[in-house]
Amino acid sequence: MKILLVSYTFFPNIGGIEAISELLATNFVAFGHEVILVTHTLESGTNCSKKFDFQVIRRPNLKRMLNCLKWCDVFFQNNISLQYLYPNFFYQKPCVIAVRTWIQRSDGRVRLIDKIKLTCLRFSNVISISKSVADSIKVPSVIIGNPYNNKLFRVIGECNERTKDLVFLGRLVSDKGVDTLISALKLVHDYDIKAHLSIIGDGSERSILESQARDLNLQEYITFEGAKSGEALINLLNQFKIMVVPSKWAEPFGIVALEGIACGCVIVGSERGGLKDAIGPCGLTFPNGNVAALSNILISLLSDNKYLQSFKIYREEHLKQHSSSYVAQRYLDVLINSLIKN
Repeated sequence: MKILLVSYTFFPNIGGIEAISELLATNFVAFGHEVILVTHTLESGTNCSKKFDFQVIRRPNLKRMLNCLKWCDVFFQNNISLQYLYPNFFYQKPCVIAVRTWIQRSDGRVRLIDKIKLTCLRFSNVISISKSVADSIKVPSVIIGNPYNNKLFRVIGECNERTKDLVFLGRLVSDKGVDTLISALKLVHDYDIKAHLSIIGDGSERSILESQARDLNLQEYITFEGAKSGEALINLLNQFKIMVVPSKWAEPFGIVALEGIACGCVIVGSERGGLKDAIGPCGLTFPNGNVAALSNILISLLSDNKYLQSFKIYREEHLKQHSSSYVAQRYLDVLINSLIKN
């Protein structure tokens, strides 16, 4: 099967869509299919020396995009892009669109461009990354949770000792709710559990969060690790008992939860949106932004190791459903079905 995969943003940009597009395309090729990936992201000097198992075409003009459509058997958009969708009106190739985020503004408003995207979904085969996303678009879709990099994120050693308590991994911006976590840690300390928190990542809110830690006299119990990646990140995550994902906004999914589970952490995350799908049976959720509820969960887990360990029983089964090869095969099933229906 010849697959034309559109990923509006792609390497050398770094993010969830970029990583998932690469994982899917690589696995499609490994399963014996041909892939051309089209992206709007340009090369940026030496950062684009990376080689892929598939052809990458950057910002094609209309003629080249039409040639790609003529070549392919199925047209797959990894998140909807109207700019690269309309040329298919000329060829009417079977179209599959994966919806990876909310098609609306952050305040809930639906603008004209959002309405156009939602209308386009009605004439496509749609994949939603979580039940919450599926419910929000109000068109029939197949729910397929996101994959994670199962070759990188893993438990190191058969019985590694977890010496550290809490970890956050992500961008230090207001939506991610790290201030909620720091406030909850204060309540945990007031309960006389002197837990330590490591914050992995960087962002515009770092100085504000450092000030909050000082104001609450928690500076000795909070470590700002900065950005980490690769094996350094894996080695660090393997030291923690609990990963907290305290997002204030409704996450469409939350791959970071899968990465934490894969590295042996129990997850505590906010409940709105698709994050609860990513956590599955491997952790607990609390109402977004609710400091008291978060602190109560952390206290219960940190004070009862047997209870903490109970959330690891279904870890392997949950992760299997999100391995890159398993998810890629489910995507291929949808792509093949779109060909049959056409």
